[in-house]
Amino acid sequence: MTQFRITRIATLGLSSLVLFSTLLAAQTTKTEGLIKARNGDTMILQTSESPNLTVLLTDSTQVGQVQGVLKARRKEMSMAALIPGLAVKVEGVFNDKNQLEAKSVSFKGDDLERAQSIQAGMHETQMQTTQNKADLEKQQAQLAEQDQKVAANKAAIDQAVARFGQLDDYYILDEVTVYFGNGKVTVDPKFAQQLVALAEKAKSVNGYMIEVKGYASAVGSVALNQQLSEDRAGAVTNILLQQGKVPLTRMLAPGAMGESEQVGNDKTAEGQAENRRVVVRVLQNKAIAGT
Repeated sequence: MTQFRITRIATLGLSSLVLFSTLLAAQTTKTEGLIKARNGDTMILQTSESPNLTVLLTDSTQVGQVQGVLKARRKEMSMAALIPGLAVKVEGVFNDKNQLEAKSVSFKGDDLERAQSIQAGMHETQMQTTQNKADLEKQQAQLAEQDQKVAANKAAIDQAVARFGQLDDYYILDEVTVYFGNGKVTVDPKFAQQLVALAEKAKSVNGYMIEVKGYASAVGSVALNQQLSEDRAGAVTNILLQQGKVPLTRMLAPGAMGESEQVGNDKTAEGQAENRRVVVRVLQNKAIAGT
């Protein structure tokens, strides 16, 4: 073998070794960025080159925190430290899916503290958001329930109005109005005497009927005022039945009119007092009266 051939073989071998080393170096990639998301062994990294770089973590991935003034020391850390918001440096090799398989991941202690603070704030915000959502759903349920009550009250009032609207065939022979305190359903004794007197006069009327209609001011909720008007009408009816000895067959079913047919200005105390009332009327059928 000539000296030239030996030299050529040595040169080719050296060139191949350099080329091989270059290829190995090209396969290893170093990058740094911010962890956007983490799901198990997968991280999404935002870098200057890519907004969504997928980084794969394996059992052999080394995770460490660099320490010291020159950041020359390295403290081994758990992969649990790799949280969203953390700035990291990653060294690894891209696979055929263009995912960076990490050999090592490093970060600074200050960056970890900052990311942890961000995560704590986000957790608190998420908790507050969840609570706000629960409160909103509760409010919506309460509003829906209130709407149902309002609809039911309106239906009841409409029925009462329709029923009493059919009394055009009656004469109104006598009337007493009973007033109530704010939120009260108890009949004042002075009105009880008037009701008993009305009942006695009614008994002298041929074919009489007694109509009782309860009302409330428009202060407060519609549902509460509807109930107040019903309770007030019921209290007056009980006095007519028990103290006035009016037969049940002579009583029209009490009407709970709620906030309808306001007679006073609810913007004033005097007007509100006028609206908290029960109107009792003695009726006689026009046919019985001979007209």
